[in-house]
Amino acid sequence: MLAAWCGTGGGGGPWFLLFPLFWIAVIVTVAFLFRRGRGGHWHGGSGEAVLAERFARGEITEEEYRQRISILRKGSR
Repeated sequence: MLAAWCGTGGGGGPWFLLFPLFWIAVIVTVAFLFRRGRGGHWHGGSGEAVLAERFARGEITEEEYRQRISILRKGSR
């Protein structure tokens, strides 16, 4: 009787792990992309762009911005 419920009677084998592992991978991937897209700790672009973003958010003062931008521009020559 049990064999009728389980197909061949051998159970699902290792395949029963595939479905949950697939969904876990999807959730982790979506979470990673969502965090990366929101800014998180990932910064794409030049150092000047990152510095401008920090200044715009109020993380650094105008004096700090000007000082650091001049250092960045001297280093790129």
